[in-house]
Amino acid sequence: MGPTTRAAAAAALLLSSTVVAAPAVSNSGTSMTLIYQNNLNTTDDVNHIGAIVLDPMMPEAGAKACAAIGETLLTQMSIESHSDDFLHSLAYLSFAGHQSHKQQYLIQNGALTVGEFDKKLNFAKVQSRNKKLPVLCTQSSNANTAVTSNATASNQLTVSSGGNKYVGFRNQKSFRFNGIPYAKPPARFEYSTLYDGTGETIQATKYGSDCVQVGRTTGGEQCLFLNIQTPYLPKAGSKKDLRPVLFSIHGGGFTGGDGGPTSGEDSGNFASREDIVGVEINYRLSTLGFLAIPGTDIKGNFGIGDQIVALEWVKKNIAQFGGDPNRVTIIGGSAGAGSVRTLLGSPRVINQKLIAGAIPQSNLGGGRTLGLDGDYGTTYSSYYTVNESYAVAGQQIFRGLGCNQTSLDAQIECLKDVPAQTIQNYATVARYVVQDGTIVNTPQLIVSERNSSTAHVPVMFGTTTDDGASFSNFPPANISDLSEGIQASLGITAEYAQLTIDSGLFPFYDTGNLTLDAFNVSQRIATDKTFRCIDEATVYAGAKSRAFDKAYYYNLDRTYGGYDPNNLGASGLASGPVTAGFPNGNPNLPYFRLHGADVGFTYGNQQPLRDANDLKTSQLMSGYIAAFTRTGDPNPPMRYLEVRGYNDMIEGVRRSGPWLPVRDRNGPAKNLDWPAKTIQFPDLKQCTFLNYTISYYLDGGM
Repeated sequence: MGPTTRAAAAAALLLSSTVVAAPAVSNSGTSMTLIYQNNLNTTDDVNHIGAIVLDPMMPEAGAKACAAIGETLLTQMSIESHSDDFLHSLAYLSFAGHQSHKQQYLIQNGALTVGEFDKKLNFAKVQSRNKKLPVLCTQSSNANTAVTSNATASNQLTVSSGGNKYVGFRNQKSFRFNGIPYAKPPARFEYSTLYDGTGETIQATKYGSDCVQVGRTTGGEQCLFLNIQTPYLPKAGSKKDLRPVLFSIHGGGFTGGDGGPTSGEDSGNFASREDIVGVEINYRLSTLGFLAIPGTDIKGNFGIGDQIVALEWVKKNIAQFGGDPNRVTIIGGSAGAGSVRTLLGSPRVINQKLIAGAIPQSNLGGGRTLGLDGDYGTTYSSYYTVNESYAVAGQQIFRGLGCNQTSLDAQIECLKDVPAQTIQNYATVARYVVQDGTIVNTPQLIVSERNSSTAHVPVMFGTTTDDGASFSNFPPANISDLSEGIQASLGITAEYAQLTIDSGLFPFYDTGNLTLDAFNVSQRIATDKTFRCIDEATVYAGAKSRAFDKAYYYNLDRTYGGYDPNNLGASGLASGPVTAGFPNGNPNLPYFRLHGADVGFTYGNQQPLRDANDLKTSQLMSGYIAAFTRTGDPNPPMRYLEVRGYNDMIEGVRRSGPWLPVRDRNGPAKNLDWPAKTIQFPDLKQCTFLNYTISYYLDGGM
């Protein structure tokens, strides 16, 4: 089967699973706002109810409008039973300008009034049958997480966009549209293009296929789907009151991962609490997403191209789902952070003005240090040429998969017919961003000067305290001294291991367990050389040159779990040891803050909650990110927090002080915990020792 036939067959399969009889558009006559007073504690969700707010209409039409979405008018009893929830939710609508001050709402057998500055709810009879009032409907969908939420006959809804209808549903906290195809099904090793089907009804009630990857047998090549969670659906055709958008790009080393319900990046909680639209995507991975072959049209970066097409889809369609296409902030961790960094310098992103802000979390970098030309992280921030990528992962792939034909064209045709899972499972894979000349045309992100090769938007970089622990080998139990342990952990020579010891910059803490203590020293070195130093240099350089409009930096000192190849969690070293009163780990005792362990706190999805400060940190960190998404500044206005009734957040912001942008070689930065603290860049002396001086980076080095 040739590539054209394969693509056509894939397209037919995709459409056969998504196109159904056309339903009525749910928001054809009214906008729909889902309100829910979300404290980010899922164990407390049973004590809260939400509501759906519809546009003003005559009182006699209210009950019918609620019935049309499977609900009824809210009763006074229900509202009084959750008075604080409704007081703050409705006061916020007035504060945000979505409703008038002291707005009166239609409820069952009466009306409710609440305003931004009111301290109680006021019930009254409807004064005039000829006055239109916004309507408060019940919200009976009670599934409170991504993994427990499913579409039913009573909670489905339909939105029209781009000539198509999208059937989604609601859970307790947001309107949800899953598995939306954002690109036409591409042939293997061809770049994706924007989905252009029209007149279709697309079922967006189930997640789309993951992209095929090692370790999974359920993924496929036709996997370019995105998911949306939104608290607001405007009236069809309206662009009023659009919310900012947080666009998430998953990590996984460019070889794994997805934007689905178990990724931790579901934005349902975040959208609900912060009135922001969330988007998550899949993109092609590994050799199928990044193979680059000199002298051909296979120039690599297919996965990055997919991300850009998803951003183009959002630019074109997100307004119909309540999002502002001109306020899209991209966020990603690990390879997702590498993606964000790449997109900041991509001409296609810059020229189309696809992003308004960027948050790379635990961005991988690196360079020559300790006798090494680079490490695992180097290629995520420094881009190969096509020739260099091919030398690392090109002919090896052809030979290993039996494509040994004489001509390159024949080898490529052979590879196109190798089963996708076989390609992804092969020991050598292409996973490198390359300088293809179109998607990426520089060797690295240019931050040493302000020019047209970098998007001039606010950025927020940061790492976890022990990011490098996930990329350091745990030394064997029979090591004889610290130097031997560092050598085994980092793969450096005895000479360089001794240099790090003699520097005194990476102190040894004697717990009586030499392998653990050597690992602790090694992981701190790895954290600096792979993550922290490159990111601190980047934000400072970008702030000084004004390549970035503003730059913020953080260190996250409270995490849970994360990427754990050394199985540290088995001993409580990834979340805190289990002690009396802390069945899920004691965060007040020593543990490693691993790579990827920030996701739950970022999106307000952290579970389990080990103590009260886990919840408060989740509220604080996700609140900072929400404020940045709204304005490019992570400091939320105090009045906003007061109206919303976010009292723990108010305390956290007050105790933490303002988060200041980076202004000089020392920072400042925020150490995120409860409360957060203003600090200077961590480990500046260590970064100088490792040859990651800020001056070196400003001069164009890596």
